[in-house]
Amino acid sequence: MIEVEQLTFTYPGAQGPAVHDVQFTVQSGEIFGFLGPSGAGKSTVQKIMTRLLPLQSGEVRYDGRSLRTLDRDFFAEVGVSFEHPNLFPRLTGRENLEAFLGLYPARDGGHEDPLAVLERLGLGQAADKKAEDYSKGMKQRLVFARSLLHRPAYLFLDEPTSGLDPATARVVMAIIREHKERGAAILLTSHDMLVVDGLCDHLAFLHDGTIAACDTPRALKLRHGERSVRVEHRQNGVLTSETLFLDDAEDRRYLGSLTASGEIETMHSQEATLDTIFVKLTGRELAA
Repeated sequence: MIEVEQLTFTYPGAQGPAVHDVQFTVQSGEIFGFLGPSGAGKSTVQKIMTRLLPLQSGEVRYDGRSLRTLDRDFFAEVGVSFEHPNLFPRLTGRENLEAFLGLYPARDGGHEDPLAVLERLGLGQAADKKAEDYSKGMKQRLVFARSLLHRPAYLFLDEPTSGLDPATARVVMAIIREHKERGAAILLTSHDMLVVDGLCDHLAFLHDGTIAACDTPRALKLRHGERSVRVEHRQNGVLTSETLFLDDAEDRRYLGSLTASGEIETMHSQEATLDTIFVKLTGRELAA
C-alpha cells in the first residue's frame, strides 16, 4: 500500500507550490489513476514518490514505511515506466533487460523472463536489435517491459498505451491487470479515458497542483452526471432521436408511452464521461 499525505512541493525560485496538500492512497492489488492536463503536477508527485525530487513537506509511506527512512534497497521494490525512454542505445533490447535484471535480486516469485516479455509485447523479433534502432513506440514498449521484470511491489506507469496500436494496447492493459492480480500497487497516468475507465479502481483529478476529485470511476460518473437515455423511435414514419432525463417526471412518462407504443428502435443509457467530468470540475480540457 502507498499512502500520500499533505504533499506540498515548491521548485526553487517559484512563486508558489507546484503541488499543494495532495493526499491519496493506493492499495496493494489496486490500479490508481492519476489524471490531469500538462503542468497539473502529476510528474512532480511521481518524482517525489520515487525519490527523484526531495520530500519537502508531507509524508509518503510504503506499507507503513516512511519514504524519509528508506535506503537504496527501496528501488528494488519499485518499477517505473515513464513516457520518455531512457535506455542503453548501443545494447540490444534483450541486453537492456538483462543488464537491468543484474541490478536487482530476485523478489518473491522470481524475475520475469525477458524474452517472454519481449515476445508478448511484439518485440521478440527485435530482441537482438540495438535499442538505438528501435522506433519511438518500440522504445516505449521496451521501457514498459523493463519496469515489470523484477516483479515490483510498487509500479509507476506514465502513459503506458500512448501511441500504440489497439491490439498492442490491449496486450499492455492485460499485463497491467496481471500485475494488479499478483498484488502490486499501481499508479497510472494517461490521457486515454478508455484506458483509465477500463483499468482503474480509483482515480484522482489533479488541477493546478491540488486534487479536485478522488473516487471510483463509477462513483464520479454517478455524482457528476445526469441519468438519461437516448432513444431512437418512429414518429409519423420518420426516425427521431431524443435524449430523455430519468429524473424528470414528464420525460419518464413520455418514455413510458414510447415503450408501450412499441415504436422504439434503439435505446441507450447515457452517462458522463471522465473527460466531461474533469471539464465540469476544473474548467479545463483533460488533454490540454
